[in-house]
Formats: sequence, structure tokens, C-alpha cells
Amino acid sequence: MPSIRLDSSTCAVLAIDLQPCFLVAIDYPLNMLTRARFLIAAATELGIPVFGTIQNPERMGGLDPSLVDLIPDPIGKFSFSCCGSPEFMRPFEQAARKQIVVVGLETHICVGQTCLDLQSMGCNVVVCPDAVGAGTVDGHKIGMERMRDAGIVPIHTEAVAYEWLRTAKHPCFRRVLELTKQARAGQ
Repeated sequence: MPSIRLDSSTCAVLAIDLQPCFLVAIDYPLNMLTRARFLIAAATELGIPVFGTIQNPERMGGLDPSLVDLIPDPIGKFSFSCCGSPEFMRPFEQAARKQIVVVGLETHICVGQTCLDLQSMGCNVVVCPDAVGAGTVDGHKIGMERMRDAGIVPIHTEAVAYEWLRTAKHPCFRRVLELTKQARAGQ
């Protein structure tokens, strides 16, 4: 199993298809969405780029309203892997980040395919099991197992945020601590 030490200067967050039409079909959608929002807010606080996608927006709708303030311009896509979308790849490649932290839906489909493609492009990919979900328990479990077996590292959202901070002396520590408390209270 590869070891990855996250660095805020080389990281980006990718939030995949956090749309109400998909969220209603997963187990514990509020917890998953709370964890994703926490991580996205922490990344924003630390100046880490956040990319958001929405699957087939004309048919499936937009981003969950609770995330619109954090991801104002999600990228519409039709491919299951974000990497199959030129609209995603252009800004992603311009950002030139090699550590990618992934949250979103669904674990065994869009999340899994995207993680595998990013990894094949030379990125160090981590996925947050507490901030991804699927329409079935098996879909989530098997999707996570497949990614882990492929060398994609699972990391809890709080572990990611505190790894970015490195120390309680970080100028953003108090704000991230407050986000942590809010997220824990919201679960």
C-alpha cells in the first residue's frame, strides 16, 4: 500500500456529482454531504483549489444547494470519469496539482473511474470514505475495496484537513477547528 503525505501546496479537491438526485438514493446522505462540505470548506479556507462536477446537468439538475457557496461553477459532464470530460481536464491540468483528494458520488462508478484515471495520469489520489457514497452498501464497499486494491489511499476528511495544517500554530487552525466542530455537530 503506498504512503501519501498530503501537502496543501500540491493538493486539489475534486467533488464529484454531489447532486440531490443522486444523494436521495444513498445511505446516510446527510452525513456524507456534511463530511464533503467540511473538507471543501477547509480546502477553501487554506486556498486549496476545489473542482466540482455535475453529471448531465440538464437532465439530473445542479449541485446540492448546500454546496453552491463553496463550488459556484461546477463543471457539467457526461462521461462517468471526470477525466473523460475536456471541460474538466482543461482547468484541472492548468492547476497542475499532483495530489488529488476525492469526495462525491457514486463510489463504484464516477468516483472509482475518476480515481483510477487520475492515478494512471501520475497523480497521487486519495479518497475520503466518509465523504463518498453509493446507492447500495455493496456498491460503496466494493468500490472502496477496488480503489484501495489499486493503490488509492482512503483517508478520513478530518485527517486530510489536519494533515494540510500540519500544526496547531497554522494561521487557519482556529477556523478549521471551528469547521470540524460544526461538521461533527451536523452529523
